[in-house]
Amino acid sequence: MANNIVLVGPMGAGKSTIGRQLSSKLNYEFLDTDHIIESRSGADIPWIFDVEGEQGFRDRETSVLAEIIDRDAVVIATGGGIVMRPENRKLLAQSAKVIYLMASIDQLIKRTFKDKKRPLLQVENPQQKIRELFEHRDPIYREVADEIVMTDDGGTRSIVQKISEIISRS
Repeated sequence: MANNIVLVGPMGAGKSTIGRQLSSKLNYEFLDTDHIIESRSGADIPWIFDVEGEQGFRDRETSVLAEIIDRDAVVIATGGGIVMRPENRKLLAQSAKVIYLMASIDQLIKRTFKDKKRPLLQVENPQQKIRELFEHRDPIYREVADEIVMTDDGGTRSIVQKISEIISRS
């Protein structure tokens, strides 16, 4: 089994920010599935959604996850919807530790609703969309997670410290 950490959770929970700092603290490589997809396609995620639709993006996401999940000593930040495909959940189960970075709906709205780079929020009522996504995905995040860490309170450093302590107990 790979010795890695996978961060799952809704958009705006802090997966990329926390993942980057956690990897530095642990001296692990940091990989962000969204950034890998953008780098390889030469396009940003909103463009991929426009041209290929969500299905095309999710296909790319599954391919990237399958490729990187077995690396050793990495922290992987995933896209918010990665848990929706059963094959991705199976891949996540192979990793050493899956951490669900959870945030309250109020925090998620505050952090994301004006973000134009989030294709699923380019709707008439982004706050309602955030609520719907959370209600639908939260049980699945919980299902795949080994641990749940709330990201509402405390700064990034304290959250990284908390995750480091969880990892050291494993």
